[in-house]
Amino acid sequence: MVKLTRLNQSEVIVNAEMIEFVEAIPDTMISMVSGKKIMVTEPVDEVIDRVLQYRKRCNEPLFSGA
Repeated sequence: MVKLTRLNQSEVIVNAEMIEFVEAIPDTMISMVSGKKIMVTEPVDEVIDRVLQYRKRCNEPLFSGA
């Protein structure tokens, strides 16, 4: 899940696994696989960075056993 900001400054949490594509038109539009669209204030590159950070966190071990 990634935390983003809608145009009205409200916070929205998006399931990164359900993002189909992201466009800059000129605001950032996120299209979900469900067909829903979400406009956010973050630029496209920031959305990409947050999704990549999310994916890295998903692949980290839950604990480092000793």
